[in-house]
Amino acid sequence: MVVCLNKDFELLRVGLSVIPIRVADVDHNVAVIIKSMKQAVRNGVQVLAFPEMAITGYTIGDLVQQQALLNKAVKGLGVLLQESSKTNQLIIVGTPIEVGQRIFNCAVVLSSGRILGIVPKTLLPNYKEYYENRWFTSSRDATTDNTEILGQSVYFGTDLLFRLNGLDSAIIGIEICEDLWVPLAPHEYQALAGATLLVNISASNEILGKAEWRRNMVTSESGRCLAAYAYVSAGNDESSNDLVYGGHSIIAENGSVLNESKPFSTNSDLLISDIDLQRLVHDRYQQTSYHDTSRQLETFRIIDCQVKDIPASKLYCNINPHPFVPDETERRAERCHDIFSMQVAGLAKKLSGARKNKLVLGISGGLDSTLALLVAIKTMDYLGLPHKNVFTYTLPGFGTTSRTKNNATKLCEALGVSFATVSINMSCKSVLKDLDHENIEDIVFENVQARYRTEFLFNKANQLDGIVLGTGDLTEIALGWATFAGDQLSHYHINASVPKTLVQYLVKWVADEELSNSPAQHILYDILKTPISPELLTPSRGNIPQKSEDIIGPIELADFYLYPFIRFGTRPGKILFMAYQANRLGLFDRKYSLNDLYRWLQSFIKRFFTNQFKRTCMPEGPKVGSVSLSPRGDWRMPSDAEAGAWSSDLEAMYDELKLAVRKK
Repeated sequence: MVVCLNKDFELLRVGLSVIPIRVADVDHNVAVIIKSMKQAVRNGVQVLAFPEMAITGYTIGDLVQQQALLNKAVKGLGVLLQESSKTNQLIIVGTPIEVGQRIFNCAVVLSSGRILGIVPKTLLPNYKEYYENRWFTSSRDATTDNTEILGQSVYFGTDLLFRLNGLDSAIIGIEICEDLWVPLAPHEYQALAGATLLVNISASNEILGKAEWRRNMVTSESGRCLAAYAYVSAGNDESSNDLVYGGHSIIAENGSVLNESKPFSTNSDLLISDIDLQRLVHDRYQQTSYHDTSRQLETFRIIDCQVKDIPASKLYCNINPHPFVPDETERRAERCHDIFSMQVAGLAKKLSGARKNKLVLGISGGLDSTLALLVAIKTMDYLGLPHKNVFTYTLPGFGTTSRTKNNATKLCEALGVSFATVSINMSCKSVLKDLDHENIEDIVFENVQARYRTEFLFNKANQLDGIVLGTGDLTEIALGWATFAGDQLSHYHINASVPKTLVQYLVKWVADEELSNSPAQHILYDILKTPISPELLTPSRGNIPQKSEDIIGPIELADFYLYPFIRFGTRPGKILFMAYQANRLGLFDRKYSLNDLYRWLQSFIKRFFTNQFKRTCMPEGPKVGSVSLSPRGDWRMPSDAEAGAWSSDLEAMYDELKLAVRKK
């Protein structure tokens, strides 16, 4: 078996081509369309769209009513039809067509020597610089739903959807230019009828600010419709008598731009992206309100066709190695600001709702408790309360090192919170003695310390009439990296939906933006450099012997696996494939072997399933991102579920990738 992007991963490769046309020169335009079709075939494009009126040019004006040009356009379409018989692509091309003594501005859909359907334009702009009512008839005034062209009987109308055989989730709806810009647009009905890819072939002129407006429209419509939206517009070879055209093309998926061309590019552009249909379908599963709007739908005719499979030799999609963390510095800073603000607002409400004004938390000198402390003092500022109302405790045990203890002490002093050091060694030794479990460093030894720390904090909260602030993050919750009835518990779990990779950036953002040039800033920098560890085993020569990433795997991989697994329900085989591609492309600095990626994903699945019992009774905490494991909100799962289906899916892909690596 060869890994196939469309059949194995539900990826659909879409291409948008802005060609260098000549106005009214059909032979030239057909030739460059064919050249682009061949280029698209070489790149594995399955669905290829050209701009509105690409065969003749959009700016032909009254020439569209000349029979010579209409006849030539049909002949040109015949040449494209013949060329399409050589490939298994779905081709969408714009041209004027005469039907029933009327001229329609149409999108013609070709595949394998067949005209699958013709979609006429519905909304004809007739304002400012547009005069389409002068030349064309709206689809609303068509008198037939079928027409004869080039010896074929062809479906005609706006009620056509095109489904790709072998990839049932690939259903394509088509509209033309103005249809995008109006309320109750055709693509909305297409999406509700099942279309996952919405294609708009356009001839949109450029004016100041229009490119941004267009981008916002395409992006937002893809989000509203839980679909991919592919928009291709006529280029700067259209007539410039009164207007200029920039060839702006955009491919968006569920509210995010996947790829975009620059307006006024000097080259013929072929824009390509792989659409993840599985993600779109997953969101449609989840959002029941989406389907509530589809109860009074128009009836669509579904036309089936076949496209060529894509071998998994190259991807045309952006793989983010750190999916919880935006790439752009400015956007990342904005994300950190928003998350921090949500945490502060959530904690402030929790305190006021509980009628408490004191917080209790343990400070280890690690990242998670540091972020919780930073949120706590900002919340005190927000409520107009003194920092002294935050009661912090460093609770050194058998594995505590001087570095983390000193950082915890210095940070609390720098922030002006109430602080005390309480050694837990004697108490834990007493518990271990009671258990008849002395001088054995195992899971009992570790959990006695974790549970005693939690017990101390809860008792102290009773004493102070405050609430215990939890510190664990989303990644640890997913992996079960917490002691049940220990650090798993708190009154409020402030970092519950913040993944570990983002915790690091949040702490750095606070250091740079909130505590710049303060004594605390330099302490935070050192905390950021400290190895991640629960510090429960006895140090070796003062060094941390127990590093979390040696046990649960690299944090960046854990978050890379966690995001698609929860957010989109992605199967493990696909996650492994994407991780392998990311590493091969250097996105993980090529530091992981295929065996590493497999081993840690296997560990992730096992840990995720076996630790659900900890999540079932996890404390309250604010949801700040699209991934959450709260049992009261986003994630409900039985604690005794079997992971066999997920493990076998992973094994199958691992075997395929091993074969591919050997062949290389």
